[in-house]
Amino acid sequence: MFYIKIAELVVRIHNVYPFVQAFCKDYITDPVDDPDLVVETTEEEIQRVLEIEGTNLPADRAEGLCIYKKICLQLPKKFNGFFMHCAVIEYHGKGYAFAAPSGTGKSTHIRLWRKKFGDAVHVINGDKPIMRFDADGHLIAYGTPWCGKEGYQTNASVPLKAICFIERSESNRIHSLSAKDAVSKIFHQILLPTDRETVDALFPMLDKTIREIPCYVLECNISEEAAEIAYCGMNASEI
Repeated sequence: MFYIKIAELVVRIHNVYPFVQAFCKDYITDPVDDPDLVVETTEEEIQRVLEIEGTNLPADRAEGLCIYKKICLQLPKKFNGFFMHCAVIEYHGKGYAFAAPSGTGKSTHIRLWRKKFGDAVHVINGDKPIMRFDADGHLIAYGTPWCGKEGYQTNASVPLKAICFIERSESNRIHSLSAKDAVSKIFHQILLPTDRETVDALFPMLDKTIREIPCYVLECNISEEAAEIAYCGMNASEI
């Protein structure tokens, strides 16, 4: 058993394998009597994850996925938050989320931003951040230990400025999305609950997200120009 603080929430984790605690080392926090969340796993649940992910995944890694899924499924109903499959970077105090199918180029695009804009770019999470609305209604992106094979993560947070859906192209261009067009794209990047009560809590947050956070499609290659086009397109009104 150990405790982590993630997305401003203290979570007590009852783990089967020691790997999970080492994996969460950057988020370990002191024990508290009344944590926000309590998560535990069983061998049976881990085996179900292995059946989905494939037998090449070690059981201790499968437990990590099981734990994170349990955390994320409790976010909408209780904590005004949700999981989103994307990479988030911070640049001059603003958060930019990049979403795409696995292998399409999120990590590559992050590297282009770091190459173009240097040390001012900080990676919050490379693959699996948590999003939560704060008391003022701002959408905040939080780093988590679950961050993709590159290990891009920081135990930090940033207000989200924009969401950008990446598509591969030989040339670089960006355009804004209507809320209607953003809906179908964002639905492919979230963890959908199966119980009605959690669905009813999640959908208004997604509606608020696409109404208040500008969404874009970036068609791009792997040149530095892609990062510049992305930045300028998402900040056109301020440049």
